[in-house]
Amino acid sequence: MKKQQLVAAAIFGLVVLWMVVPHNAETLIEKPSETPKVVVAIPEGEPASENADTITVRAERIGPQTYVARIRVRGRTQAYRHVEVRAEQAGRLVSNPVARGARVSEGDILCEIAIDNRAADLQEATSRREQAQFEYAAALDLQERGLQSDVAVSQLKSALDSSEAQVSRAELALQKTKIVAPFDGIVETRSVEMGDLLNAGTVCASILDDSPMLLVGLVPEQDVSALAQGASVSGRLLSGELVSGTVSYIARAADPMSRSYRIEIEVDAKHENLREGITVELLVDANEVAAHLIPSSALTLDDNGSVGVKIIDSSGSVLFRHVEIVGDNTNQLNPGIWVTGLQGSVTLVTLGQEIVFPGQTVVANFDWDK
Repeated sequence: MKKQQLVAAAIFGLVVLWMVVPHNAETLIEKPSETPKVVVAIPEGEPASENADTITVRAERIGPQTYVARIRVRGRTQAYRHVEVRAEQAGRLVSNPVARGARVSEGDILCEIAIDNRAADLQEATSRREQAQFEYAAALDLQERGLQSDVAVSQLKSALDSSEAQVSRAELALQKTKIVAPFDGIVETRSVEMGDLLNAGTVCASILDDSPMLLVGLVPEQDVSALAQGASVSGRLLSGELVSGTVSYIARAADPMSRSYRIEIEVDAKHENLREGITVELLVDANEVAAHLIPSSALTLDDNGSVGVKIIDSSGSVLFRHVEIVGDNTNQLNPGIWVTGLQGSVTLVTLGQEIVFPGQTVVANFDWDK
């Protein structure tokens, strides 16, 4: 038995040795280390190197520019004024009111009420005034000759003033039988028809003043301090139409529900036939800042997930710089995004920023910067 155990142990040892020792002698030969590749930065438009040992990235010299920050606001169109014109005298409507949608001028008749006895009241008041004037003039003549007391003259003067007031009231009542437009605008609604009986306060029609039309919106409290009256505004209506104007009003008190501030923009006169209540996307000019216009493809992330770009300093070292996007440039001739966080002119890695890492040395010929 002892001999069999020795044989088994020997076989086991051979199996273990076979498993441990490599079978291919080539694995024992160390491969020569690869030659590190050189990273070269070249400007846009220059052909890349064909050398297999060279890695090419592209860079561009970018300087700061003045950028007008814009605040995006969602709003709507609104008429400059929209009022309901009401009757001030009771009476029957004796003429057809102005049609809805008609454009009227200040002073145009919207509704006309029957005169009834108002003309007779005016004639009576006028006659009483003439009588009071004659009596007062006669009293003055008698007073000069000492035949009339001051009290009597004063009473007649009061009667004259009262008769003149009565004439004014009668003229005003007659004048108010014609309900007129208070300003230039469009008749939006017509509430009565010929033959209707109007009471004082009954709505005749509503007038909408669309010159100028307003754009109104709510600005968040963190952005309102950057706005000023007179700032330029551009907007796009839901229909796709582009409009422009200037800020005419910024509220001093916030809306109690949204904690936002109301702004009003007067639309330029060249934009005609706008309707009230259309949704509009507004871009309001705010503060001017120094920013860099960079290609959107130049953005990258650091190990913490922060947005930034990679630049090359004068010694050829790659640096990562955090940036904040403040706007975009929609000009098709020079598209890009506006960012802050870069100081002065920089050499920006525009292509291949994922190849290089902060601290790496890049071979760069900065002659194109001159």
